[in-house]
Amino acid sequence: MRIFQRIHNKLNWSNRRYVALIISMLAVGYLASAIYHTYKPLPEGLNYTGKLRHAEVKFLADQTYLDAEGKQHLDHRIFNEMLKMIEEAKSLIVLDMFLFNQQTGASTQQHQALSQQLSDALISKRLLQPEVEIKFITDPINSVYGGIRSEQYRKLRQHGIDVIETNLTPLRASNPSWSGFWYICCQGIGNNPETGWLPNPFGTEKITLRSYFDLFNFKANHRKTMVVDTDQGWKALVTSMNPHDGSSRHSNIGLLVWGSTAVDILKTELSVGRMSQANMPAIVAGDFQADRSQPQAQVLTEKAIYDAILNLIQTAKTNEQIDLAMFYLSERKIIKSLIAAHERGVKVRILLDPNKDAFGREKNGIPNRQVASELHEAGINVRWCHTQGEQCHSKILMKRNAQQAEMILGSANFTVRNLKNYNLETNMRVLGQPQAEVFKDAQQYFDGAWSNLNGRSMSVDYAQYAENSFFKYWLYRFMEWSGWSTF
Repeated sequence: MRIFQRIHNKLNWSNRRYVALIISMLAVGYLASAIYHTYKPLPEGLNYTGKLRHAEVKFLADQTYLDAEGKQHLDHRIFNEMLKMIEEAKSLIVLDMFLFNQQTGASTQQHQALSQQLSDALISKRLLQPEVEIKFITDPINSVYGGIRSEQYRKLRQHGIDVIETNLTPLRASNPSWSGFWYICCQGIGNNPETGWLPNPFGTEKITLRSYFDLFNFKANHRKTMVVDTDQGWKALVTSMNPHDGSSRHSNIGLLVWGSTAVDILKTELSVGRMSQANMPAIVAGDFQADRSQPQAQVLTEKAIYDAILNLIQTAKTNEQIDLAMFYLSERKIIKSLIAAHERGVKVRILLDPNKDAFGREKNGIPNRQVASELHEAGINVRWCHTQGEQCHSKILMKRNAQQAEMILGSANFTVRNLKNYNLETNMRVLGQPQAEVFKDAQQYFDGAWSNLNGRSMSVDYAQYAENSFFKYWLYRFMEWSGWSTF
């Protein structure tokens, strides 16, 4: 205390100057925290670019459509494939699924109990084959960041299934204006599901203020993958589908892959498990390729997806075809690259979700309607998914000419948060001849939705949801730039 007194006497500062110094130090600390957590080193194993290998691959799709009488139908296949993979597994199942809960929001539609069915299938597998090790990685949004007790977690753990809530702290900050404060102030404060008193944005249980504070970081393990070992070798699924009741009516896409490429997906998931302090199995597998007549497949995570997307678009040549079906499209360089491709003679078609529905709540159309206005003005063909309360949740980009086809699909929306090393994401890149079955099936999926083939009404003209609001456009741009957004 005497030292401080001598310093004070020597400086002879007023109280106002001391207050200004303290505020300045806090401001510098806040800025340093925001900057560091935006650019800090990534955990080992993220931003992964796998080896491009010949592999057996298969395209899957969930389609929600209206028939000629206006009745809605669900032609869904991805979840059934997940259940089949669980049955096929011999010693290991590793899942990484973003949304895994029973919440349906304010929706009054009938939903399939996907989370319960998946839980039951995994528990049944453990009972019938207790030697099978099961690792279920998921995002803390399902417990509202520790604000509620997940019944699904409890049941799975009770039967020896390792449920791993992803530790999001090592990830970079996509919303630095909030995270800069959070990481120097409150990240160490524990949560208590017994003391909730605030409304839950996802369900009926009350949650704590701490849950909201964590939510505002807008970090996520947004991956949707599954890997199993079968009698025929390793098999993996990369998809845009969530085993989440409120998402059970959505349109989605997926890709099955066998062999060493499936092992690559497994390795990326082991990295996430270790990042979350989980005990993950050691995997030893050889490196081999399928017959050279098969397409080539490549695993991409995080920013590696972004780099591949830009390369696909920017290398497209005159008269080549680019088709894009996307739930969220907002990243500026991708948008500019699509416009530039159109201007040099590439044929571009873009099918977007109208961003009007979110589990029974009405959305304001941001960002897709503002981006669509920009693309339409540039002369690009844009159509909207004909949604009826569900979401057009597919994320697929395709390019083709007479000799070669390429596609990138998986969990990642085309947004800053999804593509620039903030979220955890997994996509697959596939190259090959357009006559290959996987490309024919994917093209049939897109063409059917674009042109409403086979009596299925799946899309509507651009004019249906056209919007030219100056205010909303710049709101979208601010949200994208600042990170204060859910897309």
